[in-house]
Amino acid sequence: MFRKEAGFGMLAAVVMVASLLSAPARADDAEIARGKYLVTIAGCNDCHTPGYFFGQPDMARYLGGSDVAFEIPGLGAFAGPNLTPDPETGIGKWSTEEIVTALQTGKRPDGRELAPIMPWHAFANLTAEDVASVAAFLKSLTPVDHKVPDPVGPGKTVTTFLFRILPPGETAAAAPK
Repeated sequence: MFRKEAGFGMLAAVVMVASLLSAPARADDAEIARGKYLVTIAGCNDCHTPGYFFGQPDMARYLGGSDVAFEIPGLGAFAGPNLTPDPETGIGKWSTEEIVTALQTGKRPDGRELAPIMPWHAFANLTAEDVASVAAFLKSLTPVDHKVPDPVGPGKTVTTFLFRILPPGETAAAAPK
C-alpha cells in the first residue's frame, strides 16, 4: 500500500511539473510595473488613447487606439492603433517577440513598417530588458474592443479627425479641404 501511495505521489509531482513547464511564461509584477513606467514616460498614451487629443482621454479605453489620425505629406494619414491585447482590434495575436521586433525595428508581424510618426528609432535604444517589460505591460492590459481607421493614402478620404502638417509659410485657411 505504501508503494501505491508513493507511486501516486510521484505521478502527481510529474504531472504538476509538466504542467508548469508547458504553461505560458508570465511576466512578474516588477517587469509589468517597469513596462508601465516606460510606456508612461514615453507618452504612448498620447497617440494611442481615444480622447487624448481632445483634452479628455478615455482612460476606460487606455491605449485602445486613437480617434485622431496624423497626416504625413506624401504618405497619407495614420491613426495610433489599439495597443491592448484584444485579439481582433488590438495586438492580442502578437507574440512578445513580435512586439519587441516592432518596437525595435519598426516592422510589424505582417511585414509592414510602422507609421513614420511612431518613434521606434528611439525605442530601438531600449535595453532588451526594458523592451521586454514594455511588451509584458502591453500584454497585461485589459483588452479594449476598438477598431481604429486603417491608414489612408495621400488624397484619400479620411474617416476620423486629422492632424494636418502644413509646409512653412502656409496657413490653415489655405490648407486643402
